[in-house]
Parts: sequence; structure tokens; C-alpha cells
Amino acid sequence: MDRREALRRTAMLMGGVVSAPAVLGVLKGCTARPDINWTPEFLTRDQASLVTEVAEIIIPATDTPGAKDVGVPAFIDSILKDVYTEADQQRFLDGLKAFNDRSKAEMGDDFLDLSAEEKQRFVHEVHNAAIEADRSSSPPPRPFILMMKELTMLGFFTSEVGATQVLQYEPVPGSYKGCVPLSEAGNGRTWA
Repeated sequence: MDRREALRRTAMLMGGVVSAPAVLGVLKGCTARPDINWTPEFLTRDQASLVTEVAEIIIPATDTPGAKDVGVPAFIDSILKDVYTEADQQRFLDGLKAFNDRSKAEMGDDFLDLSAEEKQRFVHEVHNAAIEADRSSSPPPRPFILMMKELTMLGFFTSEVGATQVLQYEPVPGSYKGCVPLSEAGNGRTWA
């Protein structure tokens, strides 16, 4: 499966589970800023660096720009500052700290000091464990890595690059054609 197909499937799956603060952020007009040289307004510089690295692992640059390239970390900072409640902000920050503490305990170093391969492996391990825990219990508060994934995908797919290069986008849709196979209605790509 290539990256575009994985993103398309994930976006379709995430469509039903995007949290209220994330949807509210989009409705309030928060969009990812394309500038990657940003100054955090809510997060500290260290926290912003950690968020940037995790976001880039979730959506790396390939034949399309990655999370860093389209300004997803600044989008996450903006959503946290302007949209999330104080309790959700604290839950995110506590999760971010616990994520880095777990990296120290399991990998022997801060997350940012790990090699690229170690970072990727660690994020996948934490993500897979969170998915299993999420499936096996009643809806607890969302684990940090799943909050991070949700915000990363939301920031990416609401950016110009995500909406036009990965998703199918027509600013003014054409004629209506009902009951058309997906493969004929946009070459199998999900609509933005």
C-alpha cells in the first residue's frame, strides 16, 4: 500500500471519530500555516520541537510534502491555544510529557535525541499499544498519541497541499452523477 492510499483510508476512518475540539477548530477557521519557521504561542520551544518530530513521523514527506512542510505543528499549537479547553490542553501537555518520559525509560534517551529509526519505531510502538488499549476498554480519555495523530491529520488535510494534492478537490463541483463507482468518480481518491 502506498502513502496516498494509506492516507486516504486513514482519512476515511478518521471521519467518524474526529473529536469535537478538532471539528470546532476547523469551523473557527484554523488552518495549517505553510511556514515551518514558526514561534509557538502555546507550547514551549521543546514541546513544539517534540510535536514537530511526531507530526513528521505520522505524515512524512514523500512525493507530497509532509506535516512539517505544510505547517501542521503551528496548526496544532494554534488549535491547542485557541480551541481546546483548559482540561484538554493539560491532558495534551501531560500526554506529551509522559510520551517523552516513556522514551527515556524504554529507549534510554529523550525522544528528540533518538535516531530517526528509533523515533519511528518508538512512535509506532506507542501508537499500536494505544490502538489496542482504545479497542479493549470503554471510551477513556483519548491517549496522547491518538490526539496527536488526529490533530496532525486534521492539520494536513485542511491545508492546501492535503486538500489538493492528496485528496480530490474541485472548488466548484461539476454536474451531479448518482450511483457511480468510486473508481470512476475521481480515480479512487477521497473528496476534500
